[in-house]
Amino acid sequence: MAHHHHDNECCHEHHHEHHHEHEHHHEGSLKSKIIRIVIAAVLLVAAVLIEKYSSLSTWQLLLVFLIPYLYIGFDTLKEAAEGIVEGDWFNEHFLMSIATIGALLIGFLPGAETQFPEAVFVMLFFQVGELFEGYAEGKSRESIAHLMDIRPDVAHVEPTPSPSQREGDVKDVRPEEVEVGSIILIRPGEKVPLDGVVVEGSTALNTVALTGESIPRDITVGDEVISGCINLSGVIKVRTTKSFGESTVSKIINLVENASEHKSKSETFITRFARIYTPIVVFAALALAIIPPLLAAITISPFNFQFSIFNSQFPTWLYRALMFLVVSCPCALVISVPLTFFGGIGGASRKGILIKGANYMDILAKVKTVVFDKTGTLTHGQFAVEAVHGKSEQKTVNCPLGSAASLREELSTVNCQLLHLAAHVENHSTHPIAAALRDAFPEAAHDDCEVSDVQEIAGHGIQARVGNDIVCVGNTKMMDSLGVEWHDCQHPGTIIHVAINGEYAGHIVINDMIKDDSADAIRQLKALGVERTVMLTGDRKEVADHVAKELGITEYHAELLPADKVSFVEQELSHLSSPKDGSSKVAFVGDGINDAPVLARADIGIAMGGLGSDAAIEAADVVLMDDQPSKIAQAIRIARRTLSIARQNVWFAIGVKIAVLILATFGLSTMWMAVFADVGVTVLAVLNAMRTMY
Repeated sequence: MAHHHHDNECCHEHHHEHHHEHEHHHEGSLKSKIIRIVIAAVLLVAAVLIEKYSSLSTWQLLLVFLIPYLYIGFDTLKEAAEGIVEGDWFNEHFLMSIATIGALLIGFLPGAETQFPEAVFVMLFFQVGELFEGYAEGKSRESIAHLMDIRPDVAHVEPTPSPSQREGDVKDVRPEEVEVGSIILIRPGEKVPLDGVVVEGSTALNTVALTGESIPRDITVGDEVISGCINLSGVIKVRTTKSFGESTVSKIINLVENASEHKSKSETFITRFARIYTPIVVFAALALAIIPPLLAAITISPFNFQFSIFNSQFPTWLYRALMFLVVSCPCALVISVPLTFFGGIGGASRKGILIKGANYMDILAKVKTVVFDKTGTLTHGQFAVEAVHGKSEQKTVNCPLGSAASLREELSTVNCQLLHLAAHVENHSTHPIAAALRDAFPEAAHDDCEVSDVQEIAGHGIQARVGNDIVCVGNTKMMDSLGVEWHDCQHPGTIIHVAINGEYAGHIVINDMIKDDSADAIRQLKALGVERTVMLTGDRKEVADHVAKELGITEYHAELLPADKVSFVEQELSHLSSPKDGSSKVAFVGDGINDAPVLARADIGIAMGGLGSDAAIEAADVVLMDDQPSKIAQAIRIARRTLSIARQNVWFAIGVKIAVLILATFGLSTMWMAVFADVGVTVLAVLNAMRTMY
């Protein structure tokens, strides 16, 4: 493996260059943000000292404070301006801008004090909140980048001039560079880089990633292979029929990119909150500035009523209105809410759950329908012997999947013998089904039966002499060609028939193993109040039915193509988008390349990161690092807890603010009190947010 990895090194680097650039860019922007905040803080302190120890006029002081104010607040002002231009007035940036500009200008009214330091301070705080948010997103992006780095993408191209050259002379190039019609070599365990036709060799392909079909496909000379499959057993040479851009893999990746555009990113909690909160606050502040002085003017001399901006009451109320704005500045929220989500994302990633952004937490907490892909998600995508039916006895043995020992305790001697012989015959085959038979009877490798004359008949099975018996192990085609009368089996799965000396001996059922915690995962989801669990699969109906019953899944759809899965999820989404159900979301859980478009399309896509394909991991919003379906319930629990902590913070902050606002309205609080209400609340809220990490 080490040497093989070395081959791909150079292509690897290219493949991930842009990735690292992106990461560095992100780290760079965080560093520069921290530096900016520190510089602004220093400038603010300097400005405060100048204000205290020099006798500058109000105008000159304004210019001094504008330096740190513009330095730290430029982005926020720009965002607010862009919002106004786009007609989206009421966002958090607008609220921040209006409160701080007001605080800067209030000192110019007769009888009012200057509030320069507060204005800068409020802006500075806002940037700290944004910093946390950026840091959180970068962290989750980084973890995903590591996942993507694991997988090599390389094609071994045969040199064209003379076929007489030695096998070792293949050139490793990036799939993008391979010309149509080149001969590429694909070794066992490697991904097929490009679509093409086999010209030499035969093997079994694992197509799970593409088609979701769990049974490996046997291919030999003349068969087509599609990119993205994994070569399991033999070395094959393939003549490419398409360039990389036209290959199945890259088409699917494009599908994913398009699907994710469909999905409007759910707005972050704060943005939604600001949209309702800001207009209320702004209009309340306006009312507070205008109505009381107006009333005062009317009540003093109702008949010759005159109201001027220099009304003695006006600066007082304007000051209170601005204080109202500063207090209502959602600093505590803007910092603590992203931090809460960040903590939740961090806590989840320690449990092996990567959540790619705070807005997905929001959705996860509301999931009411979970749609699963079967192979590789609920099942292992690997085979094991599930039952053995000897011809002489019709007693069916259903063994608990997985352990060979428990299987054999259940089997009668005749059936045991059947398995024993089959394991011997398959001892030299590299086919995954053969591997399942060997695993079920590992002793076959070491006992002293003599095995000779092994013949593999492509597409049929294997024949060998074990001791004095000629044993044939294979599919129905093989039995037919031997003229043996075979029995069908009621059991879902892949049926392997065995004949001994031309006599039918029975059959062995091999199945894709259900993951140990799949049933538990479904139970936990139901306990969390998830109303529907649906399974989609490309497998046959009987297999799907069997798995759904085993796991207690409410509904399933079988024999689907990747496109059918997308349309199923779209249907689900359109049912749920009706107003009465606005709050329930659809999650899709999958692992293969073929699941990528569906992952991108669902409200929230959850990918299996251990086995999953790159495309699926890129397309998903949540990645489970260790492929355990029970982690989905855990992810939902973490999301709900995170949201509830975020809500506590919101209510706590708003509660304190309302108290200070009431005091401000009656002139009982000062601007610094307002800022402290903000800071104190923020500190407490941040401490509360830290709880989400554990």
